Amino acid sequence: MTTLGLGSYGVAWNIGVPGYEQPSAPMDAFGLLRLADELDLSLVQYADNLPLDALSSAEQQHLRDEAHTRKISIEVGTRGIQTDHLYRWIELAVYFGSPILRVVVDTKTHHPEPEEVVALVRAALPALHQADIRLAIENHDRFKARTLAAIIEAVNDPHVGICLDTVNSFGALEGPDVVVAALGRHVVNLHVKEFTVRRVPHNMGFEVTGCPAGQGMLDVPWLLAALRGKSFNAIIETWLAPDASMSATAATEIDWVRQSVAYLRTLITD
Repeated sequence: MTTLGLGSYGVAWNIGVPGYEQPSAPMDAFGLLRLADELDLSLVQYADNLPLDALSSAEQQHLRDEAHTRKISIEVGTRGIQTDHLYRWIELAVYFGSPILRVVVDTKTHHPEPEEVVALVRAALPALHQADIRLAIENHDRFKARTLAAIIEAVNDPHVGICLDTVNSFGALEGPDVVVAALGRHVVNLHVKEFTVRRVPHNMGFEVTGCPAGQGMLDVPWLLAALRGKSFNAIIETWLAPDASMSATAATEIDWVRQSVAYLRTLITD
């Protein structure tokens, strides 16, 4: 069964985007939990823009307890695949009861080649096996889908799969059809991120922008049908261009999330 959830990148502007005006009251880990509860969602995914390792031990316990009280499951995510880093995050996944550890390979200072990715992931296998956690490697724009598929197949372990994002691979000149064809069989987590591609006003170029789920060019029914039979949860994320003010941007982002939940509830009923 697929569970619909909200990711921290679904409300990135409300949390605060580095280098831009910050919201007057930034959303924290507890705020994301409360928003999911308000939307009647039973799952949240914390990514690297709201890192759970930045919380104190007391805050982590409070978050876990509040999630339990609200009957909301937590999935954890991070950026970077150095061995010590992955081992720490596998422990956090166990602590929060997350069945997966979603990971983005690259950091600002580390951009490993595929062979190194395979070696580092293999080094984490003993901890993944012991904890029974599945590593969900997200498709970002540096690697093409076939390269990511080759990495997963080289590791060749059921505890390692793909977190499929529906938009990221545009950066590698690949749309959802190409990504799903190459990576669908390896999916253990899904980021539902709606998009529109349109020509710019001067006609010389295109822009890829976000919108609420069901209102763009992503064929969500096709996507879910293509992944039928796989075990994954569907996490709402958004790509919102900033508005004239941060307050307006933050309000629009929340509205997009509400609209996305309403649409996706017609397709995913938990």
